[in-house]
Amino acid sequence: MGKVDIEYNSRSVETLETMKRMGLLLVAVDPKGKPNAMTIGWGSPGIIWRRPIFTILVRVSRYTHQLLENSGEFTVNVPPQGLKAAVADCGVRSGRDVDKFAAHDFTAVPGRKVQVPIIGQCVGHYECRVVYRTHMARSLLDPALHDDCYPKGDYHTIYFGEILAAYWED
Repeated sequence: MGKVDIEYNSRSVETLETMKRMGLLLVAVDPKGKPNAMTIGWGSPGIIWRRPIFTILVRVSRYTHQLLENSGEFTVNVPPQGLKAAVADCGVRSGRDVDKFAAHDFTAVPGRKVQVPIIGQCVGHYECRVVYRTHMARSLLDPALHDDCYPKGDYHTIYFGEILAAYWED
């Protein structure tokens, strides 16, 4: 068993179903290369600018936002069902306060195309380089979405990461 290269979209359904069911694990690194994992429940692989792009949303208040702004690279990791508790925990604790890789015995495996590791225990991986980012503006957001998702005004930055490598557990 090993991780084999895939077309970026060949496992999109599994990726999106896992995101919906329990979340995916986004990894970014600090300036010293220390990885941090954050749960994401909003995002999507697709095509933009004739390139394979994984779009992710990260709130400005999150530690991962700071890491992405500094490094410009990230990995998206698709966890197996057995990591459901770890995924939930990575969504409620901040990397400012806890080393989530150590807390969950995640194995940091070097990325193939980026300087950000993947989580070895996950089954699918997308390595991405940020090619564009945009900050949300309340004036451009549907009021119903604002009321539902942003009652405290903690908006996201939307990152568009070109998928440089995609691979899956064989």
